[in-house]
Amino acid sequence: MPKFVMSGSNGKTLMNIARVYSRASVGLDAPLVCIEVHLSRGLPAFNLVGLAHTSVREAKERVRSAIMASGFEFPARRITVNLAPADLPKGGGRYDLAIAIGILAAAGLISQQTLHNYELLAELSLTGELRSVNAALPFLMASQRAQRAALIASEQVNEPVMPEHCTVYAAPRLADVYNHLTDRERLNQVDTSPSVSLCPSTPTIDDVIGQHAAKRALEIAAAGGHHMLLCGPPGSGKSMLAQRFMSLLPPLNTQEALQTACIYSAAGVTRSTQHWHLRPFRQPHHTCSSVALIGGGQQLQPGEISLAHHGALFLDELPEFGRSVIDALRQPLETGEVHISRASGSVTYPATFQLIAAMNPSPTGDINDGRSTNEQILRYIGRLSSPLLERFDMQIMVARVPLTEQPHSQEADGQTARLARIHHAREVQYERANKLNAQLSGSDLVDACQLSTQDSRFLHAACEKLGMSMRGLHKVMRVARTVADIEQTRQVNNRQLKEAMQYRAVERMVAQLGRD
Repeated sequence: MPKFVMSGSNGKTLMNIARVYSRASVGLDAPLVCIEVHLSRGLPAFNLVGLAHTSVREAKERVRSAIMASGFEFPARRITVNLAPADLPKGGGRYDLAIAIGILAAAGLISQQTLHNYELLAELSLTGELRSVNAALPFLMASQRAQRAALIASEQVNEPVMPEHCTVYAAPRLADVYNHLTDRERLNQVDTSPSVSLCPSTPTIDDVIGQHAAKRALEIAAAGGHHMLLCGPPGSGKSMLAQRFMSLLPPLNTQEALQTACIYSAAGVTRSTQHWHLRPFRQPHHTCSSVALIGGGQQLQPGEISLAHHGALFLDELPEFGRSVIDALRQPLETGEVHISRASGSVTYPATFQLIAAMNPSPTGDINDGRSTNEQILRYIGRLSSPLLERFDMQIMVARVPLTEQPHSQEADGQTARLARIHHAREVQYERANKLNAQLSGSDLVDACQLSTQDSRFLHAACEKLGMSMRGLHKVMRVARTVADIEQTRQVNNRQLKEAMQYRAVERMVAQLGRD
């Protein structure tokens, strides 16, 4: 059993200090935490300081048992562990390994010079086994920037993606980490080269029978990154259309995939290693809370809108969500990020997603069933605030498909043709403004659309008739610009404006019911 030593001049040194590096988890950031371990003479004690939560203070017992189970003699000395900086809140078991190695180093079993080149992240079991923790990917990226090697648990290598050229070692037990740091038995370096991303056969838009107008709308939404509301009676295929929308979007590039993987790592949600280039599709139930949707909680975890970053968030039965829950979407839809502030701190998560929602046009399901009055329908739609309704670039009416409609297995305007048009339209948008049309500002739209005087008067008159605000007018212009990009025309014309106005179906229905 290895024993600790108290080194120093003439053997009379009363204390030893070791420094080990780890990192905290604050949103998608991983600030450096220096674990200072001080061993001194005196009555045996184990004190842990540095704004540590209860879960960190409990590390004392885990570390003690893990050190003894790994074949070491636990120092019968006064042990003080400081987690610096002291003003940074620290939680979880992510510091267990660093604390244990710090104690062994302070006891003279590991060289301090060796520890300067490593950052450690793992929870310890009572038997000395290393366990994975959340937010490992931000830790790896930060350790790479600091030019230090990362030491993590073996089961942590199941992360869907790791930063390239990052020096990573994975160990199953505390004893293996000790052997590596003392050159007794070196660990193999983890391969961080990008894994092959497979493209599974997913349902495509061609599976939907009929619904040609809705398919056209989905193509426009995919090309321009527009938020879309599908409104129609039960059985009209709203959910089917929304779920097949993802087949129209291009895969994530490496930078987008890495950012998405960081969010999932921070949330402790596992994504498939082989499908890490696929865009996320989140579908929360209408009973979810605002914390589940937006993010928050005791640990300030990311919510569904951040888990849908670079992908799509599908809200089925939109009016059934709590009013305060869906109204909380308004700011993230505009800014592309969400700020979560609590007494324990604040974090910012990215939330650039496409919102796809579905709803029935009336409380009974169908506006034409004669079972709902205009007042009841307006009250039902009124569950959605006007500001939220305006934030949908496109509002589509989806009718039931006649039972006599037959599938077209060789549809001329099929998936391949749609993907080609979407790809071209996106390329044009990035060349013009380095962003999709849905993200164009009001000033950008003037140059992008180049409306004639006559078309401008038509647009303003139509928006005024529907009672739309300037935000709604800009939504119409953005959609019209995407239609023009799909049709490869430089200037937006009157026909494209009229098509964009058709995608304000719910607002037109509300205006008509109000007049009746």
